[in-house]
Amino acid sequence: MKINNLIIALGLGLVSQSVLAQNTMREAFKGKFLIGAAINTRQVASKDAKIQGVIKEQFSALVPENCMKPEEIHPKQNLWDFSDADAIVKLAKKNKQAITGHCLVWHSQVPYWFFKDDMAQPVTRDELIRRMKEHIQTVVGRYKGKIKGWDVVNEAILDNGEMRKTNFYNTIGPEYIRLAFQFAHEADPDAELYYNDYSMDNPAKRATVVKLIRDLKAHGCRIDGVGMQSHVAFNTNLDEYEKSLMAFAAEGVKVMVTELDLSVLPWPRGNYGAAVETNFEYQKEMNPYTDGLPADKAKEQTDFFVKLFKIYLKHADVIDRVTFWGLTDADSWKNGWPMPGRTDYPLAIDRNYNPKPFVEAIIKLANETK
Repeated sequence: MKINNLIIALGLGLVSQSVLAQNTMREAFKGKFLIGAAINTRQVASKDAKIQGVIKEQFSALVPENCMKPEEIHPKQNLWDFSDADAIVKLAKKNKQAITGHCLVWHSQVPYWFFKDDMAQPVTRDELIRRMKEHIQTVVGRYKGKIKGWDVVNEAILDNGEMRKTNFYNTIGPEYIRLAFQFAHEADPDAELYYNDYSMDNPAKRATVVKLIRDLKAHGCRIDGVGMQSHVAFNTNLDEYEKSLMAFAAEGVKVMVTELDLSVLPWPRGNYGAAVETNFEYQKEMNPYTDGLPADKAKEQTDFFVKLFKIYLKHADVIDRVTFWGLTDADSWKNGWPMPGRTDYPLAIDRNYNPKPFVEAIIKLANETK
């Protein structure tokens, strides 16, 4: 039964709940890998049955989009705000969903005070290590036993394979990554620990991530998995993408597809991965689908997602989770990046909280895959 027809039939009371379950992503991928979504604080708090229904029925895993990032949870040195983070953890428990903490150390969305002393001067190496340790252990410690795993370090490597020269790197040195994993493990020895990054179809970045995994293990650090942010485009090299998946798995870690979305919009100049600082002025010709997605473009998107999910199902033995970066097209960051004011269609759920056409295709693929 097609999903759109299923929704109509449900409204008429003609379909049982057991049939519904067989036609959700959560049920279709059960036993293969977790299927997840990043959700925002508005969605967590919403009383709208459509929103809560989609979250619960379609997904077996949740990730907080922003509320666990340092600037949100630790906005001032002596101020912590766990209210939104507590709420998503509570929702995941209610829905029997796995939850991943995102993220502990990142060069972006860090409050200004983190790197400055009382005189607005850069803090010393020892002080930054102390602050990083306090932040990690306070956050991880609060959710000990409640969160499956943590994106410990996010986006520490450039596309050319070099280490990103962040404030953490410049002040502490490359060992800040090892220290972050060490501090997280001390706070919750049972939590899984991940490294997370984008442009994973890039061979240079792949090689450095492999070196990072080996370095962490050589220093006795726990690392359970690599998050392959998958902000993909139609020109993403899926052969190289699959090679990265296999290379990470060969190092004895799990693979997570952590931030999956597929923009259907043209790029001003190539594909810029997911660097949040990338920005272009609005151009009308770069925003062609304001009145809806044409059927031919929807089919192109479906065809691409089928190719992706064939890769995921082929390697289901090493993939732990596939997570869409957002709940619906309306909530996607791609509407405002790398060019503000556009209308994009990158996710599994449309603006009316209905599954997109490609969802039916990947559910069918999952049900046919033993």
